[in-house]
Amino acid sequence: MSMNLDQTNPSGSTSPGARKPQPGSSGLIDIAIRYGFLALLVGLVIFFSVFANGFAGPRSAVFIFQSVAITGILALGVTCTLVVGGFDLSIGSVATSSMMLAAYMMVVLEQPAFVAIIACLAMGAFIGLVNGLLIVKTKVPDLLATLGMMFLLVGLQRIPTEGRSIAMGMTLPDGSTAEGTFSPLFLQLGRHRFDFMLENLLPAPVVFLIVIGLLVWVFLELTRHGRLMYAIGSNERAASLTGTNVNQYKIMAYMISGVLASIGGMLLAARLGRGDIASGTNLLLDAVAAALIGFAVLGAAKPNAFGTSMGALFVGILLQGLTMMNAPYYTQDFIKGLVLVIALVFTFSLSARKAGGH
Repeated sequence: MSMNLDQTNPSGSTSPGARKPQPGSSGLIDIAIRYGFLALLVGLVIFFSVFANGFAGPRSAVFIFQSVAITGILALGVTCTLVVGGFDLSIGSVATSSMMLAAYMMVVLEQPAFVAIIACLAMGAFIGLVNGLLIVKTKVPDLLATLGMMFLLVGLQRIPTEGRSIAMGMTLPDGSTAEGTFSPLFLQLGRHRFDFMLENLLPAPVVFLIVIGLLVWVFLELTRHGRLMYAIGSNERAASLTGTNVNQYKIMAYMISGVLASIGGMLLAARLGRGDIASGTNLLLDAVAAALIGFAVLGAAKPNAFGTSMGALFVGILLQGLTMMNAPYYTQDFIKGLVLVIALVFTFSLSARKAGGH
């Protein structure tokens, strides 16, 4: 155990072993905490622009924007659960289930896009409700509750097609052929690109991310409900003693997470034009990484919408750069995890050092 040397003797003079304050050191630490991650992000862009041929081109930017959009939307849902002191491990499975449900509704059941969208949103809200009830009513720890939901959904989404992905013209388990098609309007949700700086470079999912990110930021930072959610995550007992309905806000956080995950799944289905059974794992890992990296942005040291969006951008740039440098696919998760650990250690160690006055 270290001893505190910054003490004075009874006469009021500084003890011989006392550490003298270093002017300016606190300011440098504060700058490192606030802007270190953004500097790392800029450095990463410069590095890949130099060493990855074509990284700085418009086509690469489109790929990054597309990957960032869906990852970011899921990560914003995780952020809402982190704010109330929880964690949602089921988002990847919810997104995959939403993608499969949207495809099943249109391709197999031949329902219009509007019906498929409503069904997916309702499914996401219901799963979030169940997660929340498991956590606040039965007192199952959040990690275990959402982990169990993840496995449940992984199995459930495979039953209707006997474990196969859903595509137009596929052979169904009963031997018939699926005659439905994806609505062209639905496909535009994931494939349309808006003109940006005289170039057709802004994918529609990015617009969804920007709008959802702004809404989540406003809700968490500028509304009474958002402040109460932060209070619950900081000190649940104190928040409860002030009259806050802790259980209601926790359930709401998980319902928001479920709805956002379902939106991400629908956008992915619209982009791919199929229901891919194997997409959930990568979605979960990338979204969780983005939400946790967000703690390091501008020294927030807390879950926040802006940091999560920057974290998603960081993950997208990192994966796109590694892909263009022909890095083996099996090293990408390792590098992503390493960067996540470094970012979090850097942020929290500096924050603790600043708080402790060292």
